[in-house]
Amino acid sequence: MPVSFRFDPVDLPPEAKALRLEVREFLREEIAKGTFSPLSTGRESSWSPEFSRKVAERGWIGMTFPTEYGGHGRTHLERYVMIEEMLAHRAPISFHWVADRQSGPVILRYGQEEVRREIIPKIIAGEASFAIGLSEPNSGSDVFAASVKATPAQGGYLLNGTKIWTSNAHRATHMIGLFRTSPPTKENRRFGLTQFVVDMKTPGISTRPIINLAGRHEFNEVLFQDAFIPEVNMIGEKDMSYATASAELAYERAGPDRFLETLSTLTELVRSAGPEPGERVAEGLGREIAHLKALRRMSLSIAGMLQGGKTPNVEAAVVKDLGTNWEQALPGRVRHLLPPAEGDESYAAVMRFNTLIAPKLTIQGGTREVLRGIIARGLGLR
Repeated sequence: MPVSFRFDPVDLPPEAKALRLEVREFLREEIAKGTFSPLSTGRESSWSPEFSRKVAERGWIGMTFPTEYGGHGRTHLERYVMIEEMLAHRAPISFHWVADRQSGPVILRYGQEEVRREIIPKIIAGEASFAIGLSEPNSGSDVFAASVKATPAQGGYLLNGTKIWTSNAHRATHMIGLFRTSPPTKENRRFGLTQFVVDMKTPGISTRPIINLAGRHEFNEVLFQDAFIPEVNMIGEKDMSYATASAELAYERAGPDRFLETLSTLTELVRSAGPEPGERVAEGLGREIAHLKALRRMSLSIAGMLQGGKTPNVEAAVVKDLGTNWEQALPGRVRHLLPPAEGDESYAAVMRFNTLIAPKLTIQGGTREVLRGIIARGLGLR
């Protein structure tokens, strides 16, 4: 049966507009102090536990989390403008990013109460960081072909196998991982998979670095060798993590991070072109900004859906597919419009960095082929 989906317009409430100015002023102050640079392309520039603690002190981590766990009970629209400003200024938010965006909401929705009480306050305080344990060496983009085993043991499970392409696993405090607890059935190949909250300090867990094209160590292999996980760390129902994993991916795919990762090429183009760009550059710049505005409108609509208690899996796939294709192509289009002038090292460095990271953008968080399969199901085409 086809699923109907739509992107209704959303107007930001006054409290969200006021928050934007507050966040913007905070970021300007931190830039002036030298805490970070919006044009930084350094290897460690986005990972800063110290900056995350400053953000936590402002109440900007766990903004939508329930107050009973130490959250701030604010709206998804308020959180959206905070995220926009952080991303647009390239603030170093990687330490708390995954925990705040998806791991915390998944634990709140499907986790056991003991784990909620333990982990959620640490996320809100900027003390817990999360990796995402989905991909495996032999499963490609097919998340539900996962084979890393979780076998029953006294009081919990033993994990054995290898995850791969696991961003920041070498420095995250925790992971939400998807593990094989039972064989799939003929009727349902998604059966038999279970998610767990994993403490990365657990004996039997080790990481191996994977260096990307930009020379960064963000990706990892994660090896599990009889790593014991308490049963209380299970998320949702045993063997039935299809729903919880899908919900986690919806949180991951819907936000402005899915079209703002190479935005610095566009801002550098504006700076380099000056107040009176030529007709060709002005036309190209207008086209890219129009794309950006459309993507933002769709993403903001999803924030409104989340505020309404919905889980917009299909809509999130649409935004992720369109957004990552746009941001992947952006460095090339910008270079074609206005190559960096000789001596303009800032523009050249930003272009170089974004060109190198662009290939990964349509892979992380779900390949375009996987996303289009989700969209096709939403349209009733498969």
